[in-house]
Amino acid sequence: MSREVRHLIISGRVQGVWFREGMTQEARRLGVTGWVRNRSDGSVEAMVAGSAEQVAAIIRWARRGPPNAVVEHVAVELGEGEFDGFERRASL
Repeated sequence: MSREVRHLIISGRVQGVWFREGMTQEARRLGVTGWVRNRSDGSVEAMVAGSAEQVAAIIRWARRGPPNAVVEHVAVELGEGEFDGFERRASL
């Protein structure tokens, strides 16, 4: 199984709407590793790793987010790193 790592920046109304916790739960359900955190500019940043199918699934989730989120854009770039599990990190 090939492993993919992607760096995401999610913008819109994505803070204060349970986005990080929702993404953490979804990533763990999918078996995706990495992390998620709020950024000072109001966006959410994440690094996600897994199979192509797992990464595509978490990116699809990020494009809609939890029920109260209004996702305007998800920037996806190549990422790097090794991760044990999926964690919520402190805000940047």
